[in-house]
Amino acid sequence: MSLQDLLEFGWGLVNSNQYFLWIIRTNLVDGKPVVLPEELKEEIKARGFIASYLSAGVPMVCWPAGVPMVCWPDSHDQRVNCIQMCKKWEVGMELEGNVKRVEVEKRVRELMEGIEGKRMKKKVFGMEENGGNSNSVINLMSIGVFCSTTS
Repeated sequence: MSLQDLLEFGWGLVNSNQYFLWIIRTNLVDGKPVVLPEELKEEIKARGFIASYLSAGVPMVCWPAGVPMVCWPDSHDQRVNCIQMCKKWEVGMELEGNVKRVEVEKRVRELMEGIEGKRMKKKVFGMEENGGNSNSVINLMSIGVFCSTTS
């Protein structure tokens, strides 16, 4: 993933004006450590928190809080996990390709404030109440819990 892609995602999260947890894989940008500009880091501090990639633990962090996820799969197991979250369990929204900040902002607001996001939150609570096993659940992960993420 390029630094520009990551910055677009970050600014989209910030511009959404929602509180968030952004999970970032440490070597996400061309296999090197992620270094965000100071301006973006300062904006993130006002509404969000950045954490290192947690693998399959990410959904376990967000489910008890009733928080669905934005998934932006880039590599490895992320595509399979995104399918689980977005298509099978229907508790996440996928972003595809090279995203732009306005698209991220729109999707985050839809997830946190929109009708579809509310439906997903109810579903997440249902999964939690059933010990993580509702009718449509088996097992999981995503690139972007934004708790709401990106790996």
